[in-house]
Amino acid sequence: MKNKVCHLTSVHSENDVRIFGKECVTLQQNGFDVSFIVAGASDKEVKGVKIYGSQKITNRFKRILFSGRPIFRKALEINADLYHFHDSELLPVGEKLRKKGKIVIYDSHEDLPRQILTKAWIPSCFRHWVSRIVEKIENCRAKKMSAIVAATPHIQHRFEKIVSIPVTAICNYPIINEITQSFSWNDKEKSACYVGGLFKERGVFEMVRSINQVAGRLKLAGAFSPESLQESVQMEEGWGKTDFMGHLNRQQINELFAQSMVGLLILHPMPSYKDSLPIKMFEYMAAGIPVVYSDFPLWREIMEEAGCGVPVNPFDTHKIAAEITHLFENPKLAQEMGTAGREAVVNKYNWDSQAKLLIELYQKLLTN
Repeated sequence: MKNKVCHLTSVHSENDVRIFGKECVTLQQNGFDVSFIVAGASDKEVKGVKIYGSQKITNRFKRILFSGRPIFRKALEINADLYHFHDSELLPVGEKLRKKGKIVIYDSHEDLPRQILTKAWIPSCFRHWVSRIVEKIENCRAKKMSAIVAATPHIQHRFEKIVSIPVTAICNYPIINEITQSFSWNDKEKSACYVGGLFKERGVFEMVRSINQVAGRLKLAGAFSPESLQESVQMEEGWGKTDFMGHLNRQQINELFAQSMVGLLILHPMPSYKDSLPIKMFEYMAAGIPVVYSDFPLWREIMEEAGCGVPVNPFDTHKIAAEITHLFENPKLAQEMGTAGREAVVNKYNWDSQAKLLIELYQKLLTN
């Protein structure tokens, strides 16, 4: 008989890459009966995973306070052997399920207390205060779970210091066969690309200002946050050399990578970014293009080991422009770096390596 497992989210979408595309699908393919409760979704079955909708609350504060109730009711209806939730606001739901005798995993995608320090919707004068309170609450409730899954080793180490339950780092590395390399380097354009959220803190102004100093183009894919930011960025002189592509599907992203000679990862040195492992870093590597990245120690360690990137001060647009230009003018070097990055993903930084850890954790919890 298959073990029945259920993933829960009040924030993420039903097609979230980490939750659905990697974890749920992997578990289903490895013999588990998988359900996925998603706020705002409709009931359906996709790739063998049973998706159940729950009430969606759009107001942020009401969602944090009240979205757990309908998700908890639905979770009890499903009556799974193991529950795996993905949002800190569902920690109370996790506690209730533990009291019902269920196995419960908290999947910590981000270093929440440090992330709060960057939240624009929280007045800056309150962020440190809110961060400290949230950290105490999260630490207290996390101890009551059966296990914790951490999206990075940094988050893993943080929880290992405070809990006695298993803590496993399962990194959000790419699925190799989703990122194709069916291109000729000779067909590439002198363009640098960025795929992801377009935030001030993720270097959108610096990317646009840098490309203004380069004989080439910038291709931006993603959504501006807040939406009003787009108007400010469009006033930059470099916008005339920028192609804004909006949201792209996987095939379109692959086509963008195939056209581009460089991938950009110019995030500001925020506490929540410096120890992160952005999926776009590994997607650039998997696509075989070199990465111009913010010079954070963790990222430098990965890039130097692989030999596939160039570190820069994320605020130094002249240096960023110079490195982009160097790669544009030395395509053989760029290709060699891209090939090295692809090899690193094939050999180490891929989802298959993390899927094994996920299956091992589930088997351990369900057999104890």
